[in-house]
Amino acid sequence: MSRVLSLAHLTAIDLPPPALIHAAARAGFDAVGLRLIRVTETSPGYPLMQDAALMRATRTALRDTGVTVHDIEFVKITPETRAEDLIPFLDAGAELGAKEVITAPYDPDLSRLSATLGRLGDLAADRGLGVSLEFFPWTNVPSLTAALAVVQQAGPAIGILPDSLHFDRSDSLLSTLQALPPQRLRFAHLCDAPVHPPYSTEDLLHAGRAERLPPGDGGIDLSAYVRALPVDLPLTLEVPMTAHTASHGPEATVAHMMRRTRAFLDGIGPDGIGD
Repeated sequence: MSRVLSLAHLTAIDLPPPALIHAAARAGFDAVGLRLIRVTETSPGYPLMQDAALMRATRTALRDTGVTVHDIEFVKITPETRAEDLIPFLDAGAELGAKEVITAPYDPDLSRLSATLGRLGDLAADRGLGVSLEFFPWTNVPSLTAALAVVQQAGPAIGILPDSLHFDRSDSLLSTLQALPPQRLRFAHLCDAPVHPPYSTEDLLHAGRAERLPPGDGGIDLSAYVRALPVDLPLTLEVPMTAHTASHGPEATVAHMMRRTRAFLDGIGPDGIGD
């Protein structure tokens, strides 16, 4: 069997969803993740739930290419977040045929964070969507172990999204990753980066949002990371390369990243990719 490979929107964030889908198809991706909610003041979001014309164009691109939508993002759960306010976002995900909703921990009250996640998970499940929590080393859910505690409190259906960058730069263990039950681990992010601890918060944010490397081009032990994952687990390639994109354009960056990813996965062999 082959893994599903999905293209995260952050890899080519300046491409609107239809263009991203066509770029993904040309590069050989099976799926895409779509950023429907803006995350920072310097990066775009594409609120398809508010733009009927763009939603139609996106669905047309999906139909014409055969690419699917794996996930929608990016819900920053803060003290003010009300799950019910996200119903239009969830409805858009259901219309697109998405499987997962990506959330992020920005509420310092972990009990309230868990409660919001649980309520969002219920609303998402009503629409055929799962909810996964991504952890970040600059937040108060900085590691896989911390994320596991939050989702266990949130309920049995909430998943964890590990990203190889954040996994490497946090106190996360491969043994913990290997021990996650299937209902908690439904997909993973994959990228590479230089390894040069210790990292300042500025270092963490810059790599996370702007400059990463294709798998195999950096110093992270990605072979161990991938081998710790189930052989059929979908992988989402989240590899923003701002400098490369500025020089070559987003479509060329997507194609380059996919070539390097295929070479890396092929090099791991059957235990890594399950072929």
